[in-house]
Amino acid sequence: MFTGIIQAIGRIERIESKTGDAHVVIATPDALDMNKVNIGDSIAVNGACLTVVSKQLHKFAADVSNETLAVTALGKLTIGSRVNLELALTLSTPLGGHLVSGHVDGLGKLIERRLDGRSIQLRFTFPSELARYITTKGSICIDGVSLTVNRVHNDNFELNLIPHTLQQTIMNEYEPGRWVNLEVDLIARYLEKLLVMNKSINTLSTLNETFLIQHGFMVNQ
Repeated sequence: MFTGIIQAIGRIERIESKTGDAHVVIATPDALDMNKVNIGDSIAVNGACLTVVSKQLHKFAADVSNETLAVTALGKLTIGSRVNLELALTLSTPLGGHLVSGHVDGLGKLIERRLDGRSIQLRFTFPSELARYITTKGSICIDGVSLTVNRVHNDNFELNLIPHTLQQTIMNEYEPGRWVNLEVDLIARYLEKLLVMNKSINTLSTLNETFLIQHGFMVNQ
């Protein structure tokens, strides 16, 4: 599990093709203390949870499966690409963002970028199957960054990046046409499953859409 608060920016140092999947080596800055990382630990790379298979003081290696390459934007990275990095959270980690699993739900595409005061406003498309999880003022994870949705349209959503986020992540590099990893709010997924199960077993449970709207878990549309 992760929080969506980026701890460091790494750089793709090497990519090796391994019969369809890949072995990647990622250089890390001093800001990411590799002394705290063990073989087998998880690190979120642009929001995708990867397992450390080897490490040195300022780099680590991970294997990326065919499935991960197919459903994330990691396959679009090249040598020299910068990536957002976050170590897995511990029980003492402040939850400054929101709960993030590191399992990418789909790809989004940046279609608009414009200045908005000292911030930058971005508009991303999203796959239709994720529409029910993306809501105004809800949380979403983009390339590992925990962000708040400003507005949702038919097939896209808007959000703002404040100067701090632009400085601490790679998102200041994003231009229209860029593909990004999307992970929707974990709580929204579990609430949906509870509602579906509630309907399927035909109980009189008070956990229903009216309850969720009244308590701020859903927006009445």
